[in-house]
Amino acid sequence: MTYVIHGATGAQGAPLLARLTRSGKHAVAAVRNTSAIKDMPAVEVDNASVDSLAEAYRNAEGVFVHLPMAAEADRLLYAHNIAQAIARAKVRRVVISTSGWVVDEPNSPLQNPPDSAISTLIREVRQTGVSLAVVAPRLFFENLLNPAVLGPVKSEGILRYPLRADYPVSWSSHLDVAEVVERLLIDASVTGVVGLGQSPGITGMDLAEGFARYLTHPVSFGSLEPDAFGEMIAPLFGVVAAAGVVAGYQAQARASANAIAHDTSAQHLLGLTPRTVQQWLAEISA
Repeated sequence: MTYVIHGATGAQGAPLLARLTRSGKHAVAAVRNTSAIKDMPAVEVDNASVDSLAEAYRNAEGVFVHLPMAAEADRLLYAHNIAQAIARAKVRRVVISTSGWVVDEPNSPLQNPPDSAISTLIREVRQTGVSLAVVAPRLFFENLLNPAVLGPVKSEGILRYPLRADYPVSWSSHLDVAEVVERLLIDASVTGVVGLGQSPGITGMDLAEGFARYLTHPVSFGSLEPDAFGEMIAPLFGVVAAAGVVAGYQAQARASANAIAHDTSAQHLLGLTPRTVQQWLAEISA
């Protein structure tokens, strides 16, 4: 039985591939150029080609999908192609990560529109009739490793981030995504949306306290305007990418929270509790 992992050289897919490999499963990285991959089994895929995707998925027990960062028009094309390839290859089980896009809170300003790439991917894969689970994280702890964020935490004792200090968020880590996706790929009894993250949500003040306990020095939270945060990260990611990030945090400013529902949470459905800030910091530093 083979598990095909999209993004296996990246933040979400790499820890998943490692977990599956450690547990003795045959997992392969879905990559554009297999000759560039030396340390893991890989299969070549082109998200722009249904034929390429279907060939990669042929005889797969399960496929993990998350759409890459790209122009939305490209992501929409990939969504259509992946769904068609899954139908053609008759994949047994599919797990999709929303990568932080909100798809399960229709009355929230954070809800992704139905014509977006991620909503289209979920809808069209569901229409194939395949066994499907959707892992729905909100914000990732890894965002806090950005040098523009982590630097002042260490040097000034201030965690500056574009959220209100009292704004609850279901934070999680890429390590949590890997743990939940591994379970869902192997156990197909849970379908539908599985919310991932702290429940109830934790605030910026809680984040600062977690850093303070780990670093053993005081850390306070400083709320930034999204535009100011965009200026901070533009030198690292470019103006266009930074603008997309700013738009996301402007939407957060219009919401009362960015938190998962208990009834569809990984805690409730799978018995899996995400790492706390301190646990995550300790694990990535080990």
